[in-house]
Amino acid sequence: MSQAYTAVIQDRDDWWIGWIEEIPGVNCQERTREELLDTLRITLQEAIDLNRQEAINAAEAGYEEAVIQL
Repeated sequence: MSQAYTAVIQDRDDWWIGWIEEIPGVNCQERTREELLDTLRITLQEAIDLNRQEAINAAEAGYEEAVIQL
């Protein structure tokens, strides 16, 4: 399942900075726009993977996964 997220990006004082609107704490800075978008993509994936693992660990055993769409 492909998901889309929104990056807010800005060129500020020789740096590109950006945030993912939907996921708190996912923010990065790089020297170029392209590097920023790549780093945001990687950081977003890492945050999602970490959140997923934390949720599974918290549930321990006997859980099920349900897809929720907005």
